[in-house]
Amino acid sequence: MIHHYDVLIIGGGLTGLRAALRVSDAGLNGAVVSKVHPLRSHSVAAQGGMNASLGNVKGEDGTKDSWKNHAYDTVKGSDYLADQDAVERLCREAPTAVIELEHMGTVWSRLADGKIAQRPFGGAGFPRTCYAADRTGHNALHTLYEHVSGRQIPVYEEFFVTSLVTKDGRCIGCTALELMTGQVHGFLAKAVLMASGGFGRIFNKSTNALINTGDGPALALRAGALLKDMEFVQFHPTTLYGTNILITEGARGEGGILLNQNGERFMERYAPNSVDLAPRDVVARSIEQEIAEGRGYDGGYVHLDLRHLGAARITERLPGIRQIAIDFAGVDPIQDPVPVQPGQHYSMGGIDADINGATALPGLYAAGECACISVHGANRLGGNSLVETVVFGRLVAEKIIEDVEEMTLANDEPVKAAIKSTNDRIEGILRREGGELVFGIKDVMTNNMSNKFGIFREKQKMREGLDEIKKIQEQVGHVSLQNKERKLNQALIRFLELEGMLLLAEAVARGALAREESRGSHKRTDYPERDDLNFLKHTLVGLRDDTMHVSYKPVTLGVFEPRERVY
Repeated sequence: MIHHYDVLIIGGGLTGLRAALRVSDAGLNGAVVSKVHPLRSHSVAAQGGMNASLGNVKGEDGTKDSWKNHAYDTVKGSDYLADQDAVERLCREAPTAVIELEHMGTVWSRLADGKIAQRPFGGAGFPRTCYAADRTGHNALHTLYEHVSGRQIPVYEEFFVTSLVTKDGRCIGCTALELMTGQVHGFLAKAVLMASGGFGRIFNKSTNALINTGDGPALALRAGALLKDMEFVQFHPTTLYGTNILITEGARGEGGILLNQNGERFMERYAPNSVDLAPRDVVARSIEQEIAEGRGYDGGYVHLDLRHLGAARITERLPGIRQIAIDFAGVDPIQDPVPVQPGQHYSMGGIDADINGATALPGLYAAGECACISVHGANRLGGNSLVETVVFGRLVAEKIIEDVEEMTLANDEPVKAAIKSTNDRIEGILRREGGELVFGIKDVMTNNMSNKFGIFREKQKMREGLDEIKKIQEQVGHVSLQNKERKLNQALIRFLELEGMLLLAEAVARGALAREESRGSHKRTDYPERDDLNFLKHTLVGLRDDTMHVSYKPVTLGVFEPRERVY
């Protein structure tokens, strides 16, 4: 079965749904393909808020926020690796995006004067994070999905994309496995937008949903696109000890403080000006150091103390966080501190895309966490991911709308051939007998990534980690599945995900080994300083003859000259 569309969007989160609405506005025939129901997309888990310089809450000096302040904080937070033209575009468009969501029906928390509430986040000079209690992503995603449903935009849910289809060096569609039936479908389109989310599940301690396996970047890499800055993986400083469920930065934005085993507010030593609201890379490393030097609690955690905020404020501003702490840690933040530890949270790297979302593969565009338009550089500021999804979901869709005017649909033959190839491959996987099990191999991979490519990195350990990745890649060819059915075969999906995850693990490893400096989230113990002379540049990873190659390209600089980050 082959489906024909002007624009095909892979991914049903905030980026994909916002793009789908813009395509619909233009009167084009578009569709969304998602491996889960859109309301199960990881966007729904975003808690803390969305940055925009509305200026509803003034800074400590009484001045009003501006997009230029937002841009400066973003570039500084990125350790100067962000492309400043893309950052400017994000920050200029952010207020419009927030107000647009409000007009669509998103319910924001409010100030006493009725304006959208804003709170401080790490690395920000102003309280600019707009929020909906601690369920911001949930509110925004439901709003967009209501509009997509209302317009009857086609959504193919529980379809796992198995390949991008190319013809004459151009992306013309994809193949996808329908989970319910086991049938492989073909999709033919003038343009394809990848909006499939991050790859956090290549690590064993992650805030990410189980679906965040990096399918989009892996598909794009195989099809001929490049990946960019894959070594920059963000570790959120506060994930719930034991489960690694996210405890939003908004908890510290409301006044929560971090305490070590001795009851010390230790961030005063590491970031005397920003303290607990330093950028995430700074706070995560500080917690890790406290634990390593014996000032954490047994098991490897510190405390996040919210008790002084009082029951009323916690109940109003952080109801979801309170419930998570009660349900999963057995503590009530009103009465007890919450045990937290760093955990993988976000991928700054992804599919290399320009400021319009175009990739090196004509016909393929990318936006959201799966992409690296490079507004985050080496470290993302909290509150910038949600605004990126809706800003670039719309802007990249507008570029696609402009481009497809001059495009025509290819014929069905390449898609038919890709369907046959995919079916043959799936049958080959299902016929294997006596091999290893998927989950054992996956656990080895995720443990390896956390141990060798975590918050602190060192050359010899990373070399060992890369060797382990290559060994696991060979093992995957011998995996066999106990479930041999085509219908509802979750084991088959897990296997296909694992193949892609191992590609991304290698990309992270090769980029990290090649970058002999410390910058943002990438902290080398053997190269502890930032090296602008040799490494103020983006890392590119591509496949050539099934071999991964690393290259570089310049960072787009602007008015903000690189300087030492002081918090």
